[in-house]
Order: sequence, then C-alpha cells, then structure tokens
Amino acid sequence: MRIGMYGGAFNPIHNGHLHIVREYIRRLELDRVLLIPTGTSPHKAAVPDAASAEDRLAMCRLACAGEEKILVSDCEIRRQGKSYTVDTIAWLKEQYPGDELFLLMGEDMFLTVDKWFDAPRIIQNAVLCGAPRSTDGRARMMAHAEEIRAAHPYARTQIADISFMDVSSTMVREARHRGEDVSALVPAGVAAYMEEHGLFCGGNHETE
Repeated sequence: MRIGMYGGAFNPIHNGHLHIVREYIRRLELDRVLLIPTGTSPHKAAVPDAASAEDRLAMCRLACAGEEKILVSDCEIRRQGKSYTVDTIAWLKEQYPGDELFLLMGEDMFLTVDKWFDAPRIIQNAVLCGAPRSTDGRARMMAHAEEIRAAHPYARTQIADISFMDVSSTMVREARHRGEDVSALVPAGVAAYMEEHGLFCGGNHETE
C-alpha cells in the first residue's frame, strides 16, 4: 500500500488542510493518509492561544468524518516529549511493514526537511512530498529537491503542483477572536465544535 502521513498542529484544522490532503491522494494515488496532530513540535514556538491536544484531535476527527482514505492518528500526542518526525516514521514502519511511506508537506516544511532531527533516516524511509504555497514556490522546491538528492543519492522526492487555498489556522483564530463567522474556512463540524467549546474567542480554553 501507499501510505501518506501529514502532520501539523492543526490549531485548528481548516479547509486548506483537507484540500491539500485530498489532492495528494489523487495525484500520488495514495491508498491512505494518516493525519497526525503534533504533540510538542520541535519546529515551532508555542502558540499563545493553542487549543489543547484533546481539542485539536477532536476537531481533526470531525473534519475527516466521511473521508474514506483519511484517518486521524494520535500517535504523536500520546508520545511523551517533543514529537520528532523520524520517530513517527519509525513507528509507522512497524505498523505498516512493507508499505511505501510518503511524507506530505507544504512548501515551508519541504524547504527545511533536510535540516530536521535525524534527517538522513527520514529521507531514507519516506518519499518527501511538497506542495507550493507561493507563486515562485515550485521552482524553489524543485531546486531544493535537487540539493537533497545530491546530498542523499537514495532520496525520493515528489513536487505536487497543488493549487493553494488562501486560508491558515492563524486566520481562523483571528477571525474567531473578532467574533466573525468562520464557516467558509473550516468544515461545519469544526466550526460547531469551536463554538460549543468556546475556542479562540476569549482565552478561556485550555493550553497544551
């Protein structure tokens, strides 16, 4: 099987996330994608208004309800300490022995993946897949893919020219803080969950 893994804070998950995963499934002919909310990310500083891991996981599950090929995994949330991608890949190799793993990323992550903790092992065990988020992103990513392959001859890369949706988790949180309707930015179940639990609208939610 061809298994994709797509990690992120998902604080909260939004329509742009689902768009890119669906397109990856279609373009790379993936059999399954595991959506993996991060526990404690080593790449990003803590967000002051971060929703709890429990809330982020619940919103991911609501967003993926009815998606036949997208599953949500809590493997990084359950792991103690910082969530390193290399550890998640090792765990997935145990869960799906013999399957091909595809590490799905946006532009920013793809341009730095070779600097991540234990990058050679990541590159050895997963196909690195990136999607542009800017007008000149594809060219920069193609050039970086060549650099990765020059340094790691065994590297496998895929640049998917997926159309970029102008939505981010920051936009959703800021809109919530302003009391605006976010139904066009997130799945209906996620919008209802944020409203029910008072997320991102006054600082009264839990933090990680």
